[in-house]
Amino acid sequence: MAKEGLCFFLPFLIIAVIFFFLFNSSLNMTFIHLGVASFIFGCLIMLFFRDPERKVPSGDNLIVSPADGKVVNIENNNDMKVVSIFLSVFDIHINRIPVAGVIRRLKYKKGKFKAAFNKEASDINERFEIEIKTDKGNVIVHQIAGVLARRVVCHLQEGQAVKTGDRFGLIRFGSRVDLFLPLSTELEVAKGQRVKGASTIIGRLI
Repeated sequence: MAKEGLCFFLPFLIIAVIFFFLFNSSLNMTFIHLGVASFIFGCLIMLFFRDPERKVPSGDNLIVSPADGKVVNIENNNDMKVVSIFLSVFDIHINRIPVAGVIRRLKYKKGKFKAAFNKEASDINERFEIEIKTDKGNVIVHQIAGVLARRVVCHLQEGQAVKTGDRFGLIRFGSRVDLFLPLSTELEVAKGQRVKGASTIIGRLI
């Protein structure tokens, strides 16, 4: 589980223990029901913040998916190819570096919290913009908040060297990640395809 999830899980665990203690003192079944409900909800929180290891594919100039989810849009925009990935509440929300390089620019933009699967969310929603410099051109990742995702977490710093598949942050409770690639990129995914962070090949830089 990602460490960011502990602050959400531990309160439900503590509440569950308190209800079980109250049941032990009073034998009131209501406390058992409340304790079990609290524990189950805490377990669901743990599932949301799960952080499994992933095998990163090897190869020159590969671009891997920055997140788990579904490809909801592929288009050309301002001289770049854009691949948009929607993350539901059931997807793993750890974000991964799509391509090795150096962090050239980081920018946090305040915005709205429209449904992340809508195309307009890319332009108006709160987001973190990350630009990675590579030998084949710059790659940009947008972490975009959604209706339920009210916090975008990014652990990167400008000038930092990164490797393909590195963990770099997360978006809490349903969100979207947009990947901006050079027009020369050879894509290997299609709209509607399910992808996995750090393991699904999005394409190759040419």
